[in-house]
Amino acid sequence: MQVRDISNKSVVVADRAMPAEQAARLMRDMHVGSLVIVDGKGAQAQPIGMITDRDLVVSVMAKGLAPASITVGEIFTARLETVDEEESILDALRAMRSRGIRRLPVVRRGGELAGIVTVDDILEVVSEQLSDIVHAIGNEQSREVSNRE
Repeated sequence: MQVRDISNKSVVVADRAMPAEQAARLMRDMHVGSLVIVDGKGAQAQPIGMITDRDLVVSVMAKGLAPASITVGEIFTARLETVDEEESILDALRAMRSRGIRRLPVVRRGGELAGIVTVDDILEVVSEQLSDIVHAIGNEQSREVSNRE
């Protein structure tokens, strides 16, 4: 299964100039824990970084800075890891595990933002597949027992 099959296509984005206070409100209003920072707009938007609710707490609130006077561009994580929409979900999970992250922006071949995938998205699919395997084994065992009788 490819990342594009499970990624969320509706990504909440921001640009570098957005004040941290506005970013926090946007996260609250959209019920998300992160924003993808992009250059460009619409279908041409390319992810350049990410900011999380934790970034806001650690980099702004805990330092006593005024959220209205700090921009997202001053605090976002610029070393952005992405995953190509055509990669497998297992490759995405390996990348998350090796880098210690829980979410990856999904990009098209040209680098444009196509969605976002989280470890929870992947675990949901993997758990469904494991459940299917367990049921298949159970059915096989039942069939084997009934054939012996």
